[in-house]
Amino acid sequence: MPPPEQTPPQSSLPEAASRYGAQILADAATRARDIGTALGAPPPSDPAPVDVPSPDIDLTRILSGPTGIGTAGLRLSLPDGAPEPTPQAATGTPIPGLYHHPIAEPDPVRVEEVSRRIRAWALDEVSLFPDDWAEEFDGFSVGSYMVGCHPDAPTVDHLMIATRLMVAENAVDDCYCEDHGGSPVGLGERLLLAHTALDPLYTTQEYQPDWAKSLHADAPRRAYRSAMEYFVQAGSASQTDRYRHDMARLHLGYLAEAAWAQEERVPEVWEYLAMRQFNNFRPCPTITDTVGGYELPADLHARPAMQKVIALAGNATTIVNDLYSYTKELDAPGTHLNLPVVIAEREGLSDRDAYLKSVEVHNDLMRDFETAAADLAADMPLPSVQRFLRGVAAWVDGNHHWHQNNTYRYSLPDFW
Repeated sequence: MPPPEQTPPQSSLPEAASRYGAQILADAATRARDIGTALGAPPPSDPAPVDVPSPDIDLTRILSGPTGIGTAGLRLSLPDGAPEPTPQAATGTPIPGLYHHPIAEPDPVRVEEVSRRIRAWALDEVSLFPDDWAEEFDGFSVGSYMVGCHPDAPTVDHLMIATRLMVAENAVDDCYCEDHGGSPVGLGERLLLAHTALDPLYTTQEYQPDWAKSLHADAPRRAYRSAMEYFVQAGSASQTDRYRHDMARLHLGYLAEAAWAQEERVPEVWEYLAMRQFNNFRPCPTITDTVGGYELPADLHARPAMQKVIALAGNATTIVNDLYSYTKELDAPGTHLNLPVVIAEREGLSDRDAYLKSVEVHNDLMRDFETAAADLAADMPLPSVQRFLRGVAAWVDGNHHWHQNNTYRYSLPDFW
């Protein structure tokens, strides 16, 4: 059954949207040249026209919108002469039949610098992991992940805002929920106390010191506290409150999955997908404006149509994780819920057929996301809305790219 309130694709976008897109692209190209100079790259002797993207930052997909059968009318216009996207020479294999958009190779200079800084932060500022976790931390390749997901970040400092939060979120997941000491037992208490590192406690003078001391009690809380401090310095009050809200959603999703684990119950497919709308990547694309150095006003972010776009982006990207991490999770002890496992159990399908149906679910979510984003772009040709939608689309594409190419963590099942 299609999702409620499905809106047919718009045939085209207003002329204003194309004009805004060209201006944003020009600004991004200028920033890209400034970034290269700041990081030690020689300035170009013959700068490209401002309406052509820098080769180090692929904004073509962001501006072009959805592709594929029946989506030509949804694309935002590119300036005349703009190049077609150049996909990266992949080190991993994409899932056959999975609807996705290739991206250009993330800027290696930025990747190296973000990787260096995040390792220093993890070790020196928050004491995030012991020495024997170092290989796993490096294998996560978070620098490549965040550079690929945020092609319009003005500086490495902006990229670090997202990178610290991503690492902190994964520390909470690993240490509280998953394979580094996590357990569903007592998870609610741990998440609540960790959440106060994001959403501070206001209490009496007598008890305030005890709470402040607790923020250094374990690696997840240390990471949350530090990453949030950096975020608050960079973002507005509405952006930080928006992020806290989405993190509360994430923690609620963790608790639902923990409840099923304690009950040893496999949920219905629709129940699992409801949980995945909360336990998903949503906090990451929702801060794309902060990382981009601008702000989508709170009243525009809160509009139901924008919330639908963000939710669908989070849902689609999280099913990507389910699919690429499938074999990794099967090899882990115990039963790990993911969409193919739930479909196989609840719909009586073979592992292969359940996995292939999960690919179809992802593809439906992706197309719904792109249709909703194109509709909203047509309805609201405002610069901040247009740029935010492009940022979310870039995050969706960068997320797939990282999953496909992180062969340290992921491998595909033999279903083809």
